[in-house]
This record gives sequence, structure tokens and C-alpha cells, in this order.
Amino acid sequence: MEKERGMNIAKLIISIIICQLAGLIGYIFTRPAIPTWYASLRKPFFTPPDWVFGPAWVILYILMGIAASLVWQKTSDPKQARNALILFGVQLVLNAFWSFVFFGLKSPLAGLIEISILAAAILLTIQKFLGVSRTAGMLLIPYFIWVAFASGLNLSIWYLNR
Repeated sequence: MEKERGMNIAKLIISIIICQLAGLIGYIFTRPAIPTWYASLRKPFFTPPDWVFGPAWVILYILMGIAASLVWQKTSDPKQARNALILFGVQLVLNAFWSFVFFGLKSPLAGLIEISILAAAILLTIQKFLGVSRTAGMLLIPYFIWVAFASGLNLSIWYLNR
């Protein structure tokens, strides 16, 4: 019993770290562009202050890590859990890739295309997670809402700066 609990805690910690690392990779491309390229763009009225993004993403990556660990811990149907985690990994790569496309390549249009694919991948991941753990699926909903908001922001930035 104690060994199983230790394994669950280890899976939780590993899952959160992996998600935070995806955020760190994105941050590497984002940080240099904020005071330069991004600051020069025209932005819509609903653009949050820059300081909001960091804490929002840290919280979302924690929720994503918890969700992934809940799926990882499910042993009743390991194949279903594995498939859900593979899809989770794909969307996590897409998540980090958006920062490279939008900020690294300085391309709001390519970012818009990429974030649209990311949003679809998140919805599919939520669906798969719900099939394994209702709680895990629900924990990804704030992430989808934030990405939907970010998609609108990305679209507006592209439109205002085309």
C-alpha cells in the first residue's frame, strides 16, 4: 500500500515537471520577443498585461500535470490510458511549438494556424482523458478555455498587424 502511494506521488511529480518543462521551452522563445517584437505589435483592447501570462501558465501546467498523473495511475485499462497519454504528449509538444512559431518566428499567422491545431488536440485529449478519469478530463477544461482565449488574441493580433 505504501509503495503504491509512493509510486503515485512520483508519477504526480514527474507529470508536473514534464508539463512545466514544456512551459520552460516555450518561455525560451517568448522571453526575448516580449520587450522587442511583441511590444511593437498592435494589440486588441482585451489583451491582458504581460505579467498575467506567466502565473496563468504555471497554474495551467500544474493542472495539466495532475490530470496526466491521474491518467497515468489508472491501471484498469492500461491501453486506453497509454493512448490518452500519447495524445497528451502530442498536444504538449504543440503547446511548446506555438511559442516557437508565434514568438520565435514572429509570425502571428503561423501561430494562428498552429494554435488552431493545438486547440483541436486539447479537445481530443479532454475526450480521451474523460474516458479514463472524469477528474483528469475536467482538469484540462481551464487549459482549453485559456487556449481558446489565446486563439482569439492571436487572431486579433494577426488581423491588426497584417
